[in-house]
Amino acid sequence: MKKKSKKVEQKPKVNPALEGFDIRIDSFGEIKSNFEIDKLNMFLNQHVEDKKLKDRDDLEELKKDDT
Repeated sequence: MKKKSKKVEQKPKVNPALEGFDIRIDSFGEIKSNFEIDKLNMFLNQHVEDKKLKDRDDLEELKKDDT
């Protein structure tokens, strides 16, 4: 009879700015995270291009105002 192998839980590779980030969904469907949502959104805004907004003309004006 073959022995059951134990799964070794490996941590995924992440950006150094998100080191220690952990997110789970509980039994009620609520998202539990150890990072503040605002901090996560700020990271995503800086590093991920939004496909829906890339062709907008007024978006470049907003970027100039933010910097």
